[in-house]
Amino acid sequence: MSVLLTAVATLGAIGAGSAAILYMVGQKFKVEEDSRIQEVQDSLPAANCGGCGFPGCASFAAACVKAETMDNLYCPVGGQNTMDRVAEILGRKAPVTVKKIAVVRCSGTCESRPRTNIYDGVSNCTIAAALYGGDTGCSFGCLGMGDCVESCTFDAIHINPETMLPEVVEDKCTACGACVKACPKDIIELRKQGPKSRRIYVSCVNEEKGGIARKSCEVACIGCTKCQQVCPFEAITIENNLAYIIDDKCRLCRKCVPVCPTNSILELNFPPKKEKPGTQLEEAVAIKS
Repeated sequence: MSVLLTAVATLGAIGAGSAAILYMVGQKFKVEEDSRIQEVQDSLPAANCGGCGFPGCASFAAACVKAETMDNLYCPVGGQNTMDRVAEILGRKAPVTVKKIAVVRCSGTCESRPRTNIYDGVSNCTIAAALYGGDTGCSFGCLGMGDCVESCTFDAIHINPETMLPEVVEDKCTACGACVKACPKDIIELRKQGPKSRRIYVSCVNEEKGGIARKSCEVACIGCTKCQQVCPFEAITIENNLAYIIDDKCRLCRKCVPVCPTNSILELNFPPKKEKPGTQLEEAVAIKS
């Protein structure tokens, strides 16, 4: 009995000593967390979408508190109002950030991009893209299986059952970038939302030469440079047989839109252009003659 009591007392002493040592070590090396981190986190929308570039809102809040400036920190879900609140907590000033929105750079509908084969496999864009180029002649275009839809936590993108292309719901899109990362074809891009939500962009990513691209899709960019030639702001580049409109340089003048022979340049949310006086008369005379 005495041996048992001695063993229990010894183990108890060892346990108490270990606890005391752990406590002293914990006190010596403990890290005091800035109380502002929790304040910043509480002001965030708690979406944990990763659109800010951090794993979640807690990590983003810690980064905001530790950073010297807020120049490269932005919560796309909360937007400017949220960043202004964060800046107020930290006693700083948040830079004004231009609101962005996801755009789908593919207009290859079922009519303009006829099928050449039928895919019979897992309905997943990433898997399908790893196996083959797609079920049409364009190996660059949308596969239409909805990886982007599944990645969006805001219900802001859907597959149109008629065109089999994803469509962005502007009022719901937060520009978190989840759909951009999910697309294995890199056809989704974050662009400036633009004044009154007006945007102009080349809705094609096909890098094939003109004739080959046009054969696989009627609305493919053929790299003809006509858009580049008429742009007064040098906002259009041609690279790898493909035109691209630079967001920061485009002034939405729309001069590039009517000269595109394949209608691959899209203009969204613009009012219809007013015809110049005499235009219809000139066209009628030209037809008659």
